[in-house]
Amino acid sequence: MAHRLLVRSARVTAKLAATNRSIACTPVAVFCARTSRVVPVAAFAASGVVPGFAAPRAPIAAPRCVRTAAASAAAMKQVSFEPDTLPSVALSSGPGDLESWQGDLLVLAVPEDDFATEGEVTSLKSESLQQLDSRLGGLLTEIVAWGGFDGKQGSQSRVVRYSGPGSKAKHVAMVGLGKTAKMAVAPEWGASPFQALGGAVAALAKANKAETVAVALMTQPETDVRGSALAQITTGALLGGYESSRFKSKKSPTASKLASLHVLMELEAGAAEAAVARGLAAARGNLLTRYLVEAPPNVCTPTHLADTAAHIAAKSPDVFTLKVYEKDECEAMGMGCYLGVAEASSEPPKFIHLKYTPKNGTASRKIAIVGKGLTFDSGGYNLKAGPGSLIELMKFDMGGAGATLGAARILGEIQPADVEIHFIIASCENMVAGAGLRPGDILTAASGKTVEVNNTDAEGRLTLADAMWFAQEKCGATAMVDIATLTGACMIALGTSIAGLFTPSDSLAATLTAASRASGEKIWRMPMEDEYFESLKSPVADMKNTGARYGGSISAALFLKQFVKEGVEWAHIDVAGPVWNEKLGLPTGFGAQLLAEWAVAQAAK
Repeated sequence: MAHRLLVRSARVTAKLAATNRSIACTPVAVFCARTSRVVPVAAFAASGVVPGFAAPRAPIAAPRCVRTAAASAAAMKQVSFEPDTLPSVALSSGPGDLESWQGDLLVLAVPEDDFATEGEVTSLKSESLQQLDSRLGGLLTEIVAWGGFDGKQGSQSRVVRYSGPGSKAKHVAMVGLGKTAKMAVAPEWGASPFQALGGAVAALAKANKAETVAVALMTQPETDVRGSALAQITTGALLGGYESSRFKSKKSPTASKLASLHVLMELEAGAAEAAVARGLAAARGNLLTRYLVEAPPNVCTPTHLADTAAHIAAKSPDVFTLKVYEKDECEAMGMGCYLGVAEASSEPPKFIHLKYTPKNGTASRKIAIVGKGLTFDSGGYNLKAGPGSLIELMKFDMGGAGATLGAARILGEIQPADVEIHFIIASCENMVAGAGLRPGDILTAASGKTVEVNNTDAEGRLTLADAMWFAQEKCGATAMVDIATLTGACMIALGTSIAGLFTPSDSLAATLTAASRASGEKIWRMPMEDEYFESLKSPVADMKNTGARYGGSISAALFLKQFVKEGVEWAHIDVAGPVWNEKLGLPTGFGAQLLAEWAVAQAAK
């Protein structure tokens, strides 16, 4: 990932004419000179899966070099692909549930409109809230009098221990829904009130070590969106208490103890069950993405990504098939750009193709999701060095691949009809070795285009070029989205909360924007200024892999555009910023829900 685009120059280290190197433009000549250790992926053990496809190895018993404080073989960490269990979520819709529910924590979801603030004093405004306050012996008035809570979206009140009339809950708190007029499941920007509610409930449960929790919506959403609201509350509640503890030798003292959540909402039982299932699927996909992105690079290798794909296929063998291509097979397909990046690593590259086919076997559309899968990016000979290089965080350079597999996990449970989906990852490491990729080398992509490498730290686009070719030529995709932690320049432009969207297609931009609103994951469409491609032109090859210092995220997108066939809809999403929460030191799982929402919309077409 080219994090130093704004501080480095795009110079070529030596003219090819002045060197004695033998430049070959065929993949065989470039990449057969050296062999590498191969770790084959085992055959599927689950019945009903096509023989020869990769199989899961969950949990992986002995990841390379990972030990606990005991530093013994017996203490090796067990690495799972996703949590073994999640809290249960159920609907309670009876008229007396608010008073009769019994458990650790009752959370009242209240809109901002139910409060009145004059100066620094906030009071209860709505009649329904005043009546409930009366039944609870003035508890809500007491909570509001403490200050700091006025119903704004996601805001949390103090938690109060309670043993009086009107409720059998041990503790009571409030969470804000924001203004009633803006209580939408797909707001114009960012998380919905219901996603924020779920996250806040999880945070309150975690902070107060509550095991059984109920959330009561004091203002019901519109009837036609209640199912979506329940799904979003479910997802938010299952993700809101997340912390990374898999690689610690002791159990976390701050880990959430949440075991069950009851949502007090008026909704038909069948619709509620379907909504909870959708919310659970979204949470599982996000968590799988987080597990991948947070894993250290000596655990999350290209082989581990392939094993994760096999885990997903084994979870839904009726709709998924998997093929993992080894290095020699990629050589046969002419993937010179991808293999050029992989050449310096002792970890074998894995080209992952996970295919979703609807149960009835028919689909009117073929689409592809292509994820950048650099499980570690040293920068190569353009080594990431010095303050701000972020080399210590380059385990997250496979965030696009993580989101791709997370989306597959979601879609395997939702199982949309009438769309065939190809999940493609050209996975490898970008390392430094004597026979590795050098600045000035020329690579030949599977499409036949030649690329002069003027910066080995702009490696992701090289791997994506061959993956995108595969999506079009081998899978027949007519619409394709690639997702990648591609450029530091995009982080400079949009910060760490917003992904950049690049596409020449207005219709594809519209569907991805709609998916962004539905998922609550922020994207912003960026310009594709064609004249910037001038800086990518090479005197010795079809193009260079980096251009001018300024507009680096745009020139990166223009590079990828060269590998899109005419008539294929394509979009590039740069997620360098939002895949990681720097403040918390945690992955976000960004992109999995966005891509799943987009794929479902393609099915609806």
